[in-house]
Amino acid sequence: MSYATRNRRPPTTLTDEEVKRVLAVTGKAAGGFRDHVILSLALGAALREFEIVALDVGDVLTVDGGIRKVLLLRTFKGSGKKGEKPQRVHLPESTFYKLEKFARVEKLDQFYRDAPLFWSRKGNRLSVRAVRGMFARWQQLAGFPELHNFHRLRHTAITLHYRRCKDLRLTQRFARHVSIDTTTVYEHGSDEELAASVRDLPV
Repeated sequence: MSYATRNRRPPTTLTDEEVKRVLAVTGKAAGGFRDHVILSLALGAALREFEIVALDVGDVLTVDGGIRKVLLLRTFKGSGKKGEKPQRVHLPESTFYKLEKFARVEKLDQFYRDAPLFWSRKGNRLSVRAVRGMFARWQQLAGFPELHNFHRLRHTAITLHYRRCKDLRLTQRFARHVSIDTTTVYEHGSDEELAASVRDLPV
């Protein structure tokens, strides 16, 4: 039974203001750029936390050291089955340029291609637990009234994509959902859209 069948309520998302605030605080803070890139991958490409930490340098860098505009995701929900092909993930321009800067600052072209893209302070591959804790800390610094779990960034990304294109099939491909039934829960309007739609009602 799919998520959409079990739960028809719209997924909880960050508000537009919360997205701006968390990206601003990570983008401006000293030592926050790695986390800024991670959040951009979640918000711009709807990557799950385990998909992000599984990324290797070679998944992002081309053979000549450039950044891929389409990632071939080897680790994803349902991966590991025999004959399963990598999923194609298109990067927004803003996320692409952030990854380009990250690669330049971190000198990723000097790493082995199977080296982790994101490292912990101890020099190991960043863990899902560490990513969740990182997101909680930045939300506190951004002054969020309540804390979101990391998966809400994916819900936010898919919702924003549907609001932009209004195409359910295209949003299904963006979200990498097997069933379009799962994608239909993202057809809800945002609070901002609702406010705008009633503002000029002739009553």
